[in-house]
Amino acid sequence: MVSFEIYTDGSYSWERHKGGWAAVIGQDGQRRYRWGAEEKGASSNRMELTAAIKALEETPPDSQVTIFSDSQYLIRSMQGRYRRMKNLDLWERLDKLAAERRVRWEWVQGHAGQKENEEADALADWASGLRKEEPPFLRPESEQVSVVAPKRESRMVDVGWKEPTERLAVAKGTVTMKPETLAMIKDGKMEKGDVLNTARLAGVTGAKQTSQLLPLCHPLPIDHISVDLELDEDHSAVQITVQVKAHARTGVEMEALVAVTAAALTVYDMCKAVDRGMRLEGIRLVRKEGGKSGPIVLE
Repeated sequence: MVSFEIYTDGSYSWERHKGGWAAVIGQDGQRRYRWGAEEKGASSNRMELTAAIKALEETPPDSQVTIFSDSQYLIRSMQGRYRRMKNLDLWERLDKLAAERRVRWEWVQGHAGQKENEEADALADWASGLRKEEPPFLRPESEQVSVVAPKRESRMVDVGWKEPTERLAVAKGTVTMKPETLAMIKDGKMEKGDVLNTARLAGVTGAKQTSQLLPLCHPLPIDHISVDLELDEDHSAVQITVQVKAHARTGVEMEALVAVTAAALTVYDMCKAVDRGMRLEGIRLVRKEGGKSGPIVLE
C-alpha cells in the first residue's frame, strides 16, 4: 500500500485580505511542496481545510495517509470532537477524499521546531503575503514540480500565490516563398483577399485563444497585442513580429508564439494555391519581461 506523511497549514493576511495554504507531502523519503492563495471568502480556517483537501488530492485512492497539522480546528473536527458550524462545502469535499483513503489525523504543536510543520507554516505565510521573502528551503524547480502529480497526470501550475506584474513577450517568425508569390501579396492579387491584414487579425485571435489551444496554459487578461507583417523582398519572405502585454501572474510567451504561428499559417493558407513550396521558419521568442526572472533578451 502506498503511504504518505503530509504536513498542512493555512494562513490569512488581514492587510491584504488574502489567504494562503500549503502542504509538505512526504513519500519514500522525498518531499513535494504545494501551496496556493485565495482572496474571495478566505479565512484562516478555510485555508486550513483547503490545505488538507489539496494535499489529499495529490494522493491516490486507497493509499495510507497521515496528516499532521497544528490546527486543532482541522484535526479535532476530523476526529469528531468539534462541531462543524461553517465551511460546510469544504468539509463535504474533505470527507469524500478522506473516505477514499485510510487517513490518520495527528495534531502537532506549532512553532515547536518540527521541520515539516515549520516549512508548511512558512509556505502558507508566503502565499498569503504575511511572509515577504521566498522560504529558503524551496528548490529552484519546486514551482514546476506541481505540473506533474504522482501518477504522472498533467496539471496546470498553481500561480495563485504570485503577485500580478507587468508582462511582455516578443516573438518572431518567417514565411519564405517564391518571389512571384511575394509580389502577388504586395499587389493585392491573391484570390482570397488582403493577405497581410487577414494574417494580422489571425495573429490577434490566436493570442487571445492560446489557453483554448494549449491545455496547460492559463487564460490571461491580455492588455495589448500588436502583429506586424513586413514584406522582405531580399529574402522573398514575410517577416512576422508579435508583441503581447498583460498584467498577470504568469508570462505571455505562449500567447506571442501562438500569434506568430497563427499569422504565418494564415499567410500559407491564403497563398498555397499559387505556391505549395512555402515554408514556415524561425518561429521563436526573442524577448520577455516581467516576473521573477526579469528581462530576458534572446536577440
